[in-house]
Amino acid sequence: MKNRTPHAIVQAQLDAYNAKDIDALLKCYAQDAELYVLHGDLLAKGHAEIRPRFETRFAEPDLSAELLNRLVVGTIVIDHEMVTRNFAAGKGSVEMVCVYEIEDNHIRKASFFTKA
Repeated sequence: MKNRTPHAIVQAQLDAYNAKDIDALLKCYAQDAELYVLHGDLLAKGHAEIRPRFETRFAEPDLSAELLNRLVVGTIVIDHEMVTRNFAAGKGSVEMVCVYEIEDNHIRKASFFTKA
């Protein structure tokens, strides 16, 4: 993933997410990447903690993320997405904002806000 633009790196991550390809997704993240709730708690650090979070999500049969809007400013990429998931109550969608910080051709930090 050398010399790719921040836009291309985040798009590759979204494509891997929608394909449920954990290995392709992890290639987009730095080995010591950190996932956060936006302005809040650390959710996972490093591939060893990130992998099981996504593997659990990828087990959902209806999982998909639709990109509604993307803003790129330097090494920061902000996605506005509608994510379809399988919840205990059934299939549903949640609106999300995802903020990605790119460093050395990988996602170094990602923060997520889910509309309640």
